[in-house]
Amino acid sequence: MNATREQARAEWWKLSLCAQFGNIRSEFSRAVKWTGRNSVQAEAALFRALELFDFTLADPKHHTEPARLREIARAREVVADHLAGPNAFNSDGPSLQKYFDTFALAERR
Repeated sequence: MNATREQARAEWWKLSLCAQFGNIRSEFSRAVKWTGRNSVQAEAALFRALELFDFTLADPKHHTEPARLREIARAREVVADHLAGPNAFNSDGPSLQKYFDTFALAERR
């Protein structure tokens, strides 16, 4: 991992889970927005969202709660399946957006 990515990960780990998911939400929203309109932009946003999920999964503060790690991993799986897979979970953009919105609202409180 290069120094810039290491620094980004260290800064990411300073955020709360709600803030982390709020940022992932932004990338997910971008990916949904660009899907069907600009595949390069959509793919870039998806990859960034997945990278942020990976940073979140690697965050040591989440490793004390296995249920939390499972939820983060499942959210990553559903997002990847929805945007790049066969959509085996039958998810849709608005329901996933609503899921992420709960974290954004919690962060504001």
